[in-house]
Amino acid sequence: MSLDIGPGVLGLLGPNGAGKSTLMRLVTTHLAPTEGTIYFNETDVVSSPNTLRESVGYLPQDFGVYPDLTAQEFLSYLAAIRGLKRGEARERIDDLLTLTNLHEARNRRLGSFSGGMRQRVGIAQALLTDPDLLVVDEPTVGLDPAERVRFRNVLSSLGDDRIVILSTHIVSDVEATATDVAVLADGQVRAHTTPEQLLAEVTDCVWEVVVSQDDLQSLKSNYITSTTTRRSDGVHARIVTEGDPPKDATPVSPTLEEAYLDLLEEPDTTVSGENA
Repeated sequence: MSLDIGPGVLGLLGPNGAGKSTLMRLVTTHLAPTEGTIYFNETDVVSSPNTLRESVGYLPQDFGVYPDLTAQEFLSYLAAIRGLKRGEARERIDDLLTLTNLHEARNRRLGSFSGGMRQRVGIAQALLTDPDLLVVDEPTVGLDPAERVRFRNVLSSLGDDRIVILSTHIVSDVEATATDVAVLADGQVRAHTTPEQLLAEVTDCVWEVVVSQDDLQSLKSNYITSTTTRRSDGVHARIVTEGDPPKDATPVSPTLEEAYLDLLEEPDTTVSGENA
């Protein structure tokens, strides 16, 4: 694969097993490639990994905390490990606790935090050194809807002056935050473009049709079906097709998830935008 990434939020999409987490470990130098290389500001970080390690913040998929420490203590501990001076660390931690809406909970033990609050602590620790590159891997898995919205808002605010790579299989997270999208499948880049361009690929290809429960399985067998909603007049299904839709189908505006599903159905098609 080959990707050229600039400032902003890159949504890295792909099904489970596509290679997203492996790529994130490569980018953050936690894993060395068997071949190929990674450049950061024109420096080969495979041969000189410390040049990137000084500029990267990482929130892995499985982020652990010390449950008996408070948020303030945990971040102070990590700041000391990363070489921040005490005064600088105190000011930085105060700013990050405010950014992640954890200032009022700074003296609570992490063992009492919800999943979403722990993820926000994870973002805070990833930003301790004010990195130029922030990598977050499946950050909203297991969060309730309200926590997911809060987390998205934090991520969106961070992409103005740095590279943020958001690796996920939850398309709505990308739709809410990303300025660019890269889709991985079977270890290959299937697309690297803007959300708008990806949506343009399925313009006039998304339809809504009302079917009975008995006919729903047949519909799913013949069309990419993104959503189904049961109502009093039957099952309202949204489908994606470049061919003829079922009788009485109504055209609707596509979502990013529908563009993503359509792309995964095309094994050899690559979509590239101007910034790819």
